[in-house]
Amino acid sequence: MLLSIPTPTTSAVEIGPLTIHFYALCIIAGVALAIWLGNRRFTRAHDGVDGVVADVAIVAVPAGVIGGRIYHVLTSPEQYFGSGADVVDIFKIWKGGLGIWGAIALGTFGAYISYKRIGASRSLPHFSHFAGALAPGLALAQAIGRWGNWFNGELFGKPLDAPWALSIPVRLRPVGFEEFETFHPTFLYESLWCIVIALTLIYMTPKLSGGAIFSLYVACYSAGRFFIEGLRIDQAHIFAGLRLNQYVSLILVAAGVLALSRYSRSKR
Repeated sequence: MLLSIPTPTTSAVEIGPLTIHFYALCIIAGVALAIWLGNRRFTRAHDGVDGVVADVAIVAVPAGVIGGRIYHVLTSPEQYFGSGADVVDIFKIWKGGLGIWGAIALGTFGAYISYKRIGASRSLPHFSHFAGALAPGLALAQAIGRWGNWFNGELFGKPLDAPWALSIPVRLRPVGFEEFETFHPTFLYESLWCIVIALTLIYMTPKLSGGAIFSLYVACYSAGRFFIEGLRIDQAHIFAGLRLNQYVSLILVAAGVLALSRYSRSKR
């Protein structure tokens, strides 16, 4: 293959006693962008809400990371509790392994609790307005975060012979795929899809309520994730020909569409 996307030869850089992992940097950059954009959108739509997004993020971001890790560990127990596995690896999040469903679920719950606590002493709009303001930023955060998988050389798709294919070193290829050199860059597909979602949500903001915007985010991301997940060849639980995350995607597409229908009937 003469033309392909190369996998980085390093996923971290050492500065003195510190080791900076690019996976972590991608997550941090994504979170920073989400906070900035969310604050900008929220303060534009509502007066007297300065600083709320940053205050909520203090609780929501750690909750999201913990939720993402818990989901990954629960759906991939053999990596941490199987034969030859090391339980300590559960805490090594810089090696990858944050399930987006767990991150969104626990992160949103943490945001809700924090928002309600802040709202007890301030006059804040309904939480759905806050969620809608944050939705495009969350999509962009995922778009940036997915590049961490590129640095780690992980979560790529089936073999592919195309100019945009991802070149994977032999040591990172799954068992049974050692003879293939290039694969679907699923990290890139998901990153681009998340950017499309973010732009769509921003465009639709004047036309939909905050709850509808967040519901649309969940439905659109889940729909794209269903197809992207089907390309991946990393180890996963398979039921009736579909990966576990594909079933979760279908459930969340349905939930997102139902919520969108409900919020669309309410006034903005």
